[in-house]
Amino acid sequence: MMAPWARDPRLDHLRNAIDDIAPKPVTGPSPPAGRMEAAVALVIRPREELDVLLIKRATHEHDPWSGHMALPGGRWEPGDPGLRHTATRETWEETGVDLRTGGVDLGRLDDIQPLNTGLPIDRIAPFAFAVSPDTEAVVASHELDSVHWVPIDVLAHPDTASTTRIHFSGFSKTFPSYHVVGEHVWGLTHRILTRLLDAYTVMP
Repeated sequence: MMAPWARDPRLDHLRNAIDDIAPKPVTGPSPPAGRMEAAVALVIRPREELDVLLIKRATHEHDPWSGHMALPGGRWEPGDPGLRHTATRETWEETGVDLRTGGVDLGRLDDIQPLNTGLPIDRIAPFAFAVSPDTEAVVASHELDSVHWVPIDVLAHPDTASTTRIHFSGFSKTFPSYHVVGEHVWGLTHRILTRLLDAYTVMP
């Protein structure tokens, strides 16, 4: 039996909008040797506003996303039956949010490929889930520094749009970002959230 919160019309609208705008993922060839696939979860909590769960990764010398704002998720592992499982497993391991028993599937956005070919990931599959309004997230892994629930309306507000300058390998480049909770959300996470907002903005 479906829980009352899962019948929230905003979730139905978001599910339908994701289905309408997202091209169905196409199964391609296996990643080249030395590269991997990954998956992330867009975890939506329906309270007075629709919140999305963001994480800040801990600073780590060997992590290419060290200190970045991100979505829960990670690399596919040989024991994962699919990328959706990767997204739910990583979300549980990182934040303690169990999408396997408490999540409602809202759909899959089209895959993202990193623009930086130096990264070890070949593609990232984003999956959207709704969770109950009383869901809380915690820092459940040493890979995380903090967790944040951010209202989608805040992400969509024009004042949140920003830019950030990133320095790497002797180069410096400016990227579009969302400025929330005192942090810049940029790169792959910015691209995925922008696609979510594309779905959100077509809601009545």
